Amino acid sequence: MPVDVDAVVVSNSQLTNDYNVLSLTAPALASQAQPGQFVMVKAGTGDNPLLRRPFSVFEVQRDDARHVTGFSLLNKRIGVTTRILFALKPGDRVRCLGPLGRPFSVAEPPERAWMVAGGVGLAPFATLAAALRQRDVETTLFYGGQRASDLFHLDEFRQLGVSLELSTDDGSRGHHGNVTVPLAHALEATNRAEPVRVYACGPTPMMRAVTELTASHGRATEVSLEQVMGCGLGGCYSCVVPIRRDRGPAHFVRSCVDGPVFDGRTVVWEQLG
Repeated sequence: MPVDVDAVVVSNSQLTNDYNVLSLTAPALASQAQPGQFVMVKAGTGDNPLLRRPFSVFEVQRDDARHVTGFSLLNKRIGVTTRILFALKPGDRVRCLGPLGRPFSVAEPPERAWMVAGGVGLAPFATLAAALRQRDVETTLFYGGQRASDLFHLDEFRQLGVSLELSTDDGSRGHHGNVTVPLAHALEATNRAEPVRVYACGPTPMMRAVTELTASHGRATEVSLEQVMGCGLGGCYSCVVPIRRDRGPAHFVRSCVDGPVFDGRTVVWEQLG
């Protein structure tokens, strides 16, 4: 069950002038979190912003005895909430409601796992990588950004045994182009009979491209949609997503309740705002 807690800031690691990782003490929340779930965050004590904002659980954190102590958020400073989160200091408090939403399905051997991330779409994949390692699943992260400085947390993924396929728009690191470039190479080089589970998170056009690319090779993709949410509990209908199943008519579902993880083949991408 979700819990609503005042999480205490343990550390604020500023990665660049716009990106940071915020570590929070909240064992009751973190101990329930599954890969792909999110929290609704209230930053600050005033009414600006008035509403909470959704953030993927980035990492579930543990102490030396392996007891769950809290979780972290990957944040990019672009709006009111994210600017407040970027400036927080140890000892500050952040109101957090969660964990919420439908998580990823976690692959099992002999399946391989391919995670495809663009920008802050990396956020749900640290917890997923940790869960895949526990199951001894061979895992690859396809990770793209505009430039080399936009690619974060690489050593931590390597420590989890994740192979990295990097790409940058300017060619400053890895493949030159978007993240579908190395993904297309991997799909071409892999026998369709080999079991591979694909996950994607990032900008909507990227997730659509990944879904269509994998579908052309007979594979499905679980996508974690980044819809704007007002409540996170299904009450406000601000995060509706058009889906279609079994060739029936498109209909709308709430991302916060029925997602944020969906089978990409069911999403009506041309209608997704």
